[in-house]
Amino acid sequence: MTNKRIRLRIPKDYHQEPVISKLVSDYGLVVNITAAILGANAVGDGWFDLELQGTDAQIQSGLNYLKELSLQIWDETNTSNW
Repeated sequence: MTNKRIRLRIPKDYHQEPVISKLVSDYGLVVNITAAILGANAVGDGWFDLELQGTDAQIQSGLNYLKELSLQIWDETNTSNW
């Protein structure tokens, strides 16, 4: 099992989509939300710090899914101001 920490921006257009839930159900990942910012009444974009746990293949598939949605993703390699 591998752990990967990411920061994810989910635009308000996706608030009704089960983005994080799909990481669990479709890709078999264990997802721990370590921090989150979401405006009152879900107005505006949401920011989530996630810890993903799974095999390397599961994590890569989950990240590919997020990229297909054109979501902004930061990880340890590109988080100088994280």
